Amino acid sequence: MEYEHQPVMLKEVLDFLAVKKGGRYIDCTLGGAGYTSELAKRVGEKGEVMSLDLDQNAIDNARRKLTSENLNNVQLVLGNFKNLTALYQQNFNDSKGVDGIVLDLGLSSFQLADTKRGFSFQNDCPLDMAFGPEIEISTKQIVNHYPLLELTRIFRDYGEEKRAYYLAKAIVEARRKKPIETTQDLVEIIVAHSPKRFHTKINPATKVFQALRMETNQELENLQAVLPAAVELLKPKGKLVVVSFHSGEDRIVKQFFKNSPNLQILTKKPLVPEMEEIKNNPRARSAKLRAAAKEEKKESTEADN
Repeated sequence: MEYEHQPVMLKEVLDFLAVKKGGRYIDCTLGGAGYTSELAKRVGEKGEVMSLDLDQNAIDNARRKLTSENLNNVQLVLGNFKNLTALYQQNFNDSKGVDGIVLDLGLSSFQLADTKRGFSFQNDCPLDMAFGPEIEISTKQIVNHYPLLELTRIFRDYGEEKRAYYLAKAIVEARRKKPIETTQDLVEIIVAHSPKRFHTKINPATKVFQALRMETNQELENLQAVLPAAVELLKPKGKLVVVSFHSGEDRIVKQFFKNSPNLQILTKKPLVPEMEEIKNNPRARSAKLRAAAKEEKKESTEADN
């Protein structure tokens, strides 16, 4: 099965990164290697790209894709971007820094279609929404063991689910009778406790699944960890571009950019995809892009001393 993931706002990302020949760039979210492939082409043979992913399938697919495109200037790294500093040091072993870093925080089509895991409620799959084997807590543990109020919190904060308490209560009552093992077990509970007025074009389980995925992978916490590490690795004038798909993610990026004195914000408001892109790739509809550049250190003057 091919690892599909259509890169969102590819042109805008590359424009903000202003990729230069011989430069060094990091793609923190490899996915289908859409950004990575274009970065590798633009930096040329003397340039370098390091691309990270927690999913071995993404690494394997990218290796095949880059080989077919005759691109050999990419280091593919299996790892969590929250450990960006350590992964950089392991693979570059220098302190030169990088010219640009990109993060696309979206889920890939491959992961949604993977019947061995439970990212999607379309199939009957095991309740496993981990991006990779290093994830410490399983989705099944969360569903079957989190207290009522903790489930309520993640459904409300991560899923933005208005009925968070009622759905969490339904899950707690159901698991007392028998463990919730699969995606369909969970979907049946949610649907059974969702009045018909909540059965819109969006499946009533959508927001709960999003919340569980985010909690399983500690997505907001990892984003908070990677942003300062990314800025630290950037060279002066280096660019950081983040494409988010959740209001919580966008809020973290916005506040981080605003509160970082050594960053020049390049996007006063987040960019959103053009209508044509949304038409061709509906998953792009909730994307928001923010970009910033690392400011050069000001030389001290006698007046400063």
